[in-house]
Formats: sequence, C-alpha cells, structure tokens
Amino acid sequence: METSRYSVSLPEDASEDEAAAIAAVVSAHLRDREAAAAAAAAEASGEASWNGERWEFAGRVAALQSREVRVPDGAPTDAWSAAGRTERF
Repeated sequence: METSRYSVSLPEDASEDEAAAIAAVVSAHLRDREAAAAAAAAEASGEASWNGERWEFAGRVAALQSREVRVPDGAPTDAWSAAGRTERF
C-alpha cells in the first residue's frame, strides 16, 4: 500500500451528515485497499488463505446444516479443521 497521505476536500456547503457520509465512504475505500494489499501479500508469500473459499464453505454449511453462517477470517483454512468448528461460526 502507498505510504503517502491522502487529501480529501469537502464541499463548503456540505452538512454534517454529508461530511460524515463522505468520510465513511473514504474510510471504507482505504480499508478495502489495505485488505486487498494484505491478501495479495499473503497470496504472494504462499500463506494459506480463504480467498474465494470462505463463501463456498459457508454455502456447504448452509446446504448440509440448513443454517446460514459467516466464516470468520481467522477460521482454519484446512477444510477438515474448519468443519469441526462450524458450531462456532
């Protein structure tokens, strides 16, 4: 990720709500960029990750256990280990 600072300018006539909305969008965008950079670094280093597989695993749990789950980022990437922890998701 870039190490430079970002400059954001708000319209002078922006209300507090509009300014808060703009700040939230910019913050979310920067957070997404950081997450993408971290995922790319993890993939490049060969670390195991859930990229694209978390949703597949959640779908499998939904089909087999008839309930919706959100697989956390910190869940084991080994399918057998993760399957043993589905009650925690």
